[in-house]
Amino acid sequence: MIKRSEKLAFMEVENDGVKVFKRMTGFTEFSISKNPKEYSRKYIDEDMERNEVVGYSPTISYKFDTDPANDVHQCLCKIADRELFGTDAVCNIIIVDLSKQNENNEAEAVMRTFSVIPENEGDDRDTYTVSGSFKAAGVKKFGVSKSEDEWQTVTFVEE
Repeated sequence: MIKRSEKLAFMEVENDGVKVFKRMTGFTEFSISKNPKEYSRKYIDEDMERNEVVGYSPTISYKFDTDPANDVHQCLCKIADRELFGTDAVCNIIIVDLSKQNENNEAEAVMRTFSVIPENEGDDRDTYTVSGSFKAAGVKKFGVSKSEDEWQTVTFVEE
């Protein structure tokens, strides 16, 4: 069985002018929907309908308790607060599968560009929460990630 905590997400943020993939911490929701696109048709000589998957439109729903010291939270809050759009509202996310590490402490990883779609904020009475979704804005890139700081930041090498 794979534990949820073995699938870690990292978002590219700018830190002192340098872009780095930082671990997405403090998230209470981070679920992926594949949203397959189907092609359906019914042939006149058959009683049933036929369906095929012809594409995908992946979405990741997210929710987090806002931490002003968290660079990822601040990047997502900036997009929502300033109502940014287009290329100003995209991010790169790497999902690392720690259950698939090799002898070099590299783990299988997938990177994709997503559009940030802010949806709700402030809907919790105890903490200021922010939620929304990431919608695919690019193709998946498969590779491996490695960390030098206990999986707080990662590098990505495409296959």
